Amino acid sequence: MADLSRADLALRWTSIFGSPAPKGVKRRLLERACAYELQTKALGGLKPSARRALLNRAAGTPSKSPIANHSLRPGMRLIREWHGVVHQVDVAHDGIVWKGKNYRSLSAVAKAITGSGWSGPRFFGL
Repeated sequence: MADLSRADLALRWTSIFGSPAPKGVKRRLLERACAYELQTKALGGLKPSARRALLNRAAGTPSKSPIANHSLRPGMRLIREWHGVVHQVDVAHDGIVWKGKNYRSLSAVAKAITGSGWSGPRFFGL
């Protein structure tokens, strides 16, 4: 896409979306939109839960985050690299264990690691 002229990119848009490219749209957005649409056609789109969450957010309706459906079970181990240091946490029956100390939540561990208020599930990629 990056090698196409703007005119060729606009033609590609028309062939992908079935309508002319909007006037005044920056080239980078045309490239990204075309590439995304081709990807979704080749590989599939968003998970239904993510699609619902986005549609609900666009409509102003609160919804659960697609990542909120994680469930931690005792015995699980989560690993995250942060600023060149690998951090490993273990899920125990009474909380989360990091560096031999018990924490009540992943967010508490993420805060201890980063020094700021991260969402623990997001920090650990859940």
